[in-house]
Amino acid sequence: MQDIIDLTRFPLDRPDSPEWQAMVARARADLAREGMFDLVGFLRPEALAQAVADLAPRFDAEAFTHARKHNIYFRKDIAGLAPDHPALTQFETINQTLCADQIGGVVQRLYEWEPFARFLAAAMEMPALYTMADPLARVNAMRYATGEGLNWHFDRSEFTTTLLLQAPDKGGDFEYRTDLRSPDNPNYDGVAKLLTGQDPDLKRITLTPGTLNVFRGKNTAHRVTPVEGNTPRIIAVFSFFDRPGVLFTPEEQIGFYGRAA
Repeated sequence: MQDIIDLTRFPLDRPDSPEWQAMVARARADLAREGMFDLVGFLRPEALAQAVADLAPRFDAEAFTHARKHNIYFRKDIAGLAPDHPALTQFETINQTLCADQIGGVVQRLYEWEPFARFLAAAMEMPALYTMADPLARVNAMRYATGEGLNWHFDRSEFTTTLLLQAPDKGGDFEYRTDLRSPDNPNYDGVAKLLTGQDPDLKRITLTPGTLNVFRGKNTAHRVTPVEGNTPRIIAVFSFFDRPGVLFTPEEQIGFYGRAA
């Protein structure tokens, strides 16, 4: 993996080393403080260029255009909420998606490399993490062209792991609100406040290509702002779970990818 990652800076292959322990400690501290951590320059420039070159023609020829209207929960209704409650505001998400069976190369190699999951589990203070069994959803690559973005939502998994491969000319910023809800408190009024632009704790970051980003997506509302300019935003999304064998239903596969495995 030395051709993909600078293992001197990011010693994922040396879990018994002081450098690995320090890297994990920094990630845990950032997660506790900000709800996310970044490893800037995680992917080598040559590997980054190769990944983009491999994916670009596949996006043009094979990608599924995911265009859907949804609320922040990706559910038609929420028990106890009136249909016109501002927490159920409808948004539109548009992007082009490649599934795990269309990717390969640098992105697939990284996802399948066991020390990657081992480091993520340690950073998240979990006993272990497992790659997803779903042949479509386990790792995805998404492209956002001019005017396209990923709108407000909560993730299904507790943590979300992404790797930015290409930044747009403008836009494509990551906006998020850490710990907007909890298992005991859905905080619908707080969600409504965020969606109507009244949350002072909203944060925004602009990632650089090659950056690994891990954040608590289950209770952190987040979105990617619309892309501007001629250069699309391209990002890889890795799915890990605390148990093996996780699959989407055929209905979920069709909703996200336009086909079932």
